Parts: sequence; C-alpha cells; structure tokens
Amino acid sequence: MHALDLHRVRSAELRRVAQQERLAREAVRSRRAARRAASAGDGTAAAESHTDRPRRHRLPRTA
Repeated sequence: MHALDLHRVRSAELRRVAQQERLAREAVRSRRAARRAASAGDGTAAAESHTDRPRRHRLPRTA
C-alpha cells in the first residue's frame, strides 16, 4: 500500500508541474501574439527588420 501512495503523490505532482508549464507557455504565446499584433497593426517600420543585413554571415563552401 505504501508504494501505491507514493505513486499517487508522484503522479499528482507531475500533473501539477505539467499544468504550470502549460499555463506558462500559453502566457508567453499570448504576449508574443499581442506584441506582433501591436507592431504589425500600425504599419510602421517597427514591424520590419531593424537592419538591412542578412541574418547570418554565410561562409563560402570549401573544396
């Protein structure tokens, strides 16, 4: 009976942690969506890239 109680406690703890992680991901997702909507909604240069250079420097291929 002791092992079953430990299993139930551990299972409940894992469920709580998973729920907290889901809530955190949802909060990040909603904040990101709000930022994108705010920056894309006004049509200014803030919605575009800040620089005109490529994202990363490409190295030439070696022989």
